[in-house]
Amino acid sequence: MVVADSARSVRIALLGCGTVGSGVVKLLRSNAALLEARLGAQLELVGVADRSLRPDPDLGLSQALITRDAHALVIRPDVDIVVELFGGLEPAGSLIEAALAAGKDVVTANKALLAEQGERIFAAGAHYGRAIGFEASVGGGIPIIRTLRLGLAGDRQRAVYGIVNGTCNYILSTMAQRGSEFAQALAQAQQNGLAEADPSLDIEGHDAAHKLCLLVMLAFGVLLKPAQVYTEGITRITQQDVAYAGQLGFVIKLLAIAKEEAGAVEARVHPTMVPAGHLLASVSGAYNAIYIQGAALGATMYFGLGAGQMPTATAVVADIVELARMRRAGASASAQVLGYPFGALKPAQLKPMDDVICEYYLRFMAEDKPGVLGAIASVLGEHRISLASVIQHERAPTVSVPVVMRTHAASEHALKAALEEIGRQRIVHGAPVALRIEEQL
Repeated sequence: MVVADSARSVRIALLGCGTVGSGVVKLLRSNAALLEARLGAQLELVGVADRSLRPDPDLGLSQALITRDAHALVIRPDVDIVVELFGGLEPAGSLIEAALAAGKDVVTANKALLAEQGERIFAAGAHYGRAIGFEASVGGGIPIIRTLRLGLAGDRQRAVYGIVNGTCNYILSTMAQRGSEFAQALAQAQQNGLAEADPSLDIEGHDAAHKLCLLVMLAFGVLLKPAQVYTEGITRITQQDVAYAGQLGFVIKLLAIAKEEAGAVEARVHPTMVPAGHLLASVSGAYNAIYIQGAALGATMYFGLGAGQMPTATAVVADIVELARMRRAGASASAQVLGYPFGALKPAQLKPMDDVICEYYLRFMAEDKPGVLGAIASVLGEHRISLASVIQHERAPTVSVPVVMRTHAASEHALKAALEEIGRQRIVHGAPVALRIEEQL
């Protein structure tokens, strides 16, 4: 690691040197001259807190840089910027607050912490007049945070649609391209290092909900907690559904969706049918994409690797450079990194999920006898749900056959009531599958 002149350097403390943290160290070392040219000062790594880290000559990490005492590191007088890559709620949250209180700016990739406790963390930043950079918390290396708070600051955002979980996107892409069932595609993702041993945070949609909270804050200027986001995972998606989606001209994606209308915000994460010709439908594998509808600009999409060592590290280092520039300019930048003065952010006025209007894909395993299709359609009609198309295979020597329907726009409340009534009539076997369609993206 290059030793900097302290009069010309911005000094960095790193908390956590795992996959992303080691990527940050690599970039600070390999791009040292480039970063100095852009900043007009050197970026000097002065300490790394990590319980299991050992000296690593290849990374330029000597024993003198390594400490087990993270709290002592973040309050050191010679530290300017603290980079938190521990993850989780604690001790990360307490360490960030200690750093802010000690006059440090903070960079973090900790989406869960910011989604759950961001109001407290950002309030601390505003109170102490320090900045919090969090570009790496959504979309890996895609500069979506910076785009929303700066590039799109002159426009009113109407809607955000995000493929923001690479694990789920890889699984659904594998199911579509290889004909795999969900369990096979998940196992493949785990073998390739794209899914955790316990993948529930990803496949149940919670990771995407955390990221959506941050996107909503930046796009609409309101505060939202993960518990307020309607969240549904991909575990019930079958190869049947993927194939029928293709027949209907759609691709299934896990979307994080937020819309704002007349001050009310709609926030939901769930498997969604997207038109096969839409840009989002072409996003495959572990890639992420965020598609934004602006009132003046119209539609724009931001695409790239949503995870991984170097893409995420790139976003972390970009935040370091930005906060170093602010710090050298003597700016109190806590408001700038949010896109709004913190005091202007109010709790979101949420649109109830029951009031959300969508078109739907429905799949029933129906009894193979005359009148069943008519009975299902009749119940839907009684709840003011009209059909756009129906797919029904010829009779087969089985107890039940799949009946697939695409509806016109209807409320979530009406659909739930209709499906409950169909279940009570016992004309279908098992729980029906209902997927929302977003055609007018």
